[in-house]
Amino acid sequence: HRPAHHLEPPIVEVRHHRRVSLAWATDGTPTAAAALPRAVPCTLYARRVDISDYQRRSRATALYPGLGESLTYPALGLCGEAGEAAEQVKKALRDDAGTLTPERRGALEQELGDVLWYLAQLATEAGLDLGQVAVANLDKLAARAARGTLHGSGDDR
Repeated sequence: HRPAHHLEPPIVEVRHHRRVSLAWATDGTPTAAAALPRAVPCTLYARRVDISDYQRRSRATALYPGLGESLTYPALGLCGEAGEAAEQVKKALRDDAGTLTPERRGALEQELGDVLWYLAQLATEAGLDLGQVAVANLDKLAARAARGTLHGSGDDR
């Protein structure tokens, strides 16, 4: 028989776009990491997060005009953050001869995290589950591959 604490998901420390440490309590709510003795630092490749779980947990940090009622704010935020991610690639081309330096990779990672956050909020506002969106997209791509239509344009290939 395993102790009850083994049944709970671990609390994972994360960093959001303002570089403030948070820890996720087992109920999915963010809490200051210092207040949680069981916080486990998240390191590269040490822990993966299910995309639906990320969507649910990230919602606890959503504070914006029209929350729960509008697609506009997260859609515009998604476009802005995608532009900032593209800006990091542009700077790699311009300043680093097309090489993704460790510093630039870190900046790109931060921007992609922001893209992910806005994508999750947009999906939530639209009543979509990102896990289901991902599965549907993989199914669509597999069907295109089977038909030999990965190249080309348009959704109905």
